[in-house]
Amino acid sequence: MSIGILLAGASVAVWIYLLLARGGFWRAAERDDSPPLAVPSQPLPAVTAVIPARDEADVVDRAVGSLLSQDHGVALDVVLVDDQSSDGTAEAARRVAAALGASRRLTVLQGSALPSGWTGKLWALQQGIDHVLARRAPPEFLLLTDADIAYAPDTIARLLAEARSNGLVLDSRMAKLCCSNAAERLLIPAFIFFFQMLYPFAWVNRQRAGIAAAAGGCMLVRRDALTAAGGIESIRGELIDDCALARRLKGQGPIRLTLTERVRSLRPYAGIGEIRRMVARSAYAQLRFSPLLLAGTVAGMALTYLAPPLFALFGAGIARLLGIAGWAAMAVAFQPILRFYRLSPLWGIALPAIAGLYLAFTLDSAWQHWRGRGGFWKGRAQAPRSEAA
Repeated sequence: MSIGILLAGASVAVWIYLLLARGGFWRAAERDDSPPLAVPSQPLPAVTAVIPARDEADVVDRAVGSLLSQDHGVALDVVLVDDQSSDGTAEAARRVAAALGASRRLTVLQGSALPSGWTGKLWALQQGIDHVLARRAPPEFLLLTDADIAYAPDTIARLLAEARSNGLVLDSRMAKLCCSNAAERLLIPAFIFFFQMLYPFAWVNRQRAGIAAAAGGCMLVRRDALTAAGGIESIRGELIDDCALARRLKGQGPIRLTLTERVRSLRPYAGIGEIRRMVARSAYAQLRFSPLLLAGTVAGMALTYLAPPLFALFGAGIARLLGIAGWAAMAVAFQPILRFYRLSPLWGIALPAIAGLYLAFTLDSAWQHWRGRGGFWKGRAQAPRSEAA
């Protein structure tokens, strides 16, 4: 048997596993698309949203406004930690709160200098949570969210009702990302597809499964569970902080992660370069800064995504047939998330090329880490080489 047939067959075997034995991740079935929320029969618990914000003046007003406009009797206030912004972030938040007549429900904290060993976002979150916990009667739940995330009016009521009825310690929504320009259409659905492959939501939502994940843009957390898990300080140096927090909280009780239409990112990506920077910030951290895992990832992605079209186009005989089968399998697997983002099914054919770009972004992430610029975001390199695992 030729090496070509062996490689093509191995690629098909990988896709059989992914389609049949990886938690059905590709079906994108774990979703928050239930009917409109009825008026709750019992009062919902209070919640405080904590927002770390650094130079977010262009989006923070819409994010804060969406939280202060929640309905169904949600008792919600917002603590925004202005992480040494230079663009009027705090003023933009105060203006929208005043316009909504909700200034008393917005607290703006001026963040202090970043200590050694912390990432910027987590240090800002820590300051906001400390402020909330110092209250005489802190709320039962905290909403850890971002300054570029907007919520439909019934979202927080849904989260609170769901968390209470299911005893969840963490209820997270994967915000729907902007997907309007060419670069976004090319790369954003695949970003969600790959995330679901790494962390199948069905497994995340199964208490006995040993996998945990969350989407940092929207995480409703039980205050007592967060404290019992060691708080934000226990993950202070993590670049992939949402999944690190999910792992700690899953030890305290059930967690849930779903796709949603009700939570949306306000941040557009102007081109491929901006998406590359977003991915490269944490891709090498996902591999625990390991050159060996990086090499394995390169080989695995080449076998899974690049080999099928190469054999389909340039192979012969059985190898070509296997290549066509592998390419067709990945195109089929990509369809549910393409429908979620309302894109043409023909994008499925392009998944090998898209995966090749993500492989390049991962290599760039490793290169930036080796240069001492790992985790570079908002003017900060947050994963210096000396901290490699």
